[in-house]
Amino acid sequence: MFRSPTRDAFAAFRRSSLFARSIVALSFWFLGTQGASAHVKWFCAYDAAGQPRCLENVLCQDFELLLALALLWFFSGCMVERTSLAELAARSLNRFTDGLRLHTEEIVRAVCGFFFISLWAVGGILLTPELKTTSSMVGPLQLAIAAGLLSRRTMPFSAAGIVVLFGLAVRDYGTFHLADYPIFLGLAAYLALAGLQKDLFGVPPLDVVRYATAVTLMWASVEKWAYPEWSFPLLIEHPGMTLGLDSEFYMRAAGMIEFTLAFALAWTPLVRRVAAAILLGMFISACFEFGKLDVIGHSVIIVVLVAILSDNQPREADYRAPWLAPAGLCAALTVTLFAYYVGHAAIFNTSIL
Repeated sequence: MFRSPTRDAFAAFRRSSLFARSIVALSFWFLGTQGASAHVKWFCAYDAAGQPRCLENVLCQDFELLLALALLWFFSGCMVERTSLAELAARSLNRFTDGLRLHTEEIVRAVCGFFFISLWAVGGILLTPELKTTSSMVGPLQLAIAAGLLSRRTMPFSAAGIVVLFGLAVRDYGTFHLADYPIFLGLAAYLALAGLQKDLFGVPPLDVVRYATAVTLMWASVEKWAYPEWSFPLLIEHPGMTLGLDSEFYMRAAGMIEFTLAFALAWTPLVRRVAAAILLGMFISACFEFGKLDVIGHSVIIVVLVAILSDNQPREADYRAPWLAPAGLCAALTVTLFAYYVGHAAIFNTSIL
């Protein structure tokens, strides 16, 4: 009838311990999130058709605490957006990125050329390391895509080539697997629009690929919750990445960090530039940790993040009331989780709850 003081104390300690672990995981992401940035399908065995962790196991107490902390940090960042501190931060960023902004298109073209030439040199790859192919037409097409990037007039043809490679990957690996990579469709749209000097219904080319990048990373973060066991071999091989945290908790925290930063790419000007800078640090550090395969595979997303970081010409329509930030993040999380689990259940006949 009466609760034991010892049990109450233990429960309070457990709650505080969970809260402390959440703060550690979110506050010190830069010390150990390289593994989260490495695409696990490139390095470890996976089964995309396998049963994911049921939602009732994903939406646990740790998850709720991590989400609450993510909402707090995100809302705080949005509150700072139009203050004098934000103006100072924007000016500081501009000093470092003005030169990059003036040559954004050339930089994107150069890195994309490197990417497709690298795929051709390695051979047997469609778009990313796990998308293998034996087709003899893929290599010449990749070289043609790279060659088309030399001139603005031929960039739309390179864009069409990327769409063809994406279509071949969908044919061979299925729609759900390629839901990991909408960034390539966004990149194709960017190259076509930049080559034609047009917008997409009033949306600038860079914004098109920015939204595609945000969707790509949000989707990938759900995979960290649905299949954390795929990453466990990486964490065993590189134990320092976990900061001494439990592997299960680490993957939940890594997924929440990535999802929040990915959503921030679709938000207001300074928030998305800061998010791009943080994500750049994560992806570049992963390249040092995981080598040339990661450098090649992530070169496209790295250059897109550089372009977002350098974009210092915000549109007035980009600004939103800070109170919309938590609502937007929660809505995006709900929609992404729903799409992932319902889509997986519909295609592979797996369980949701």
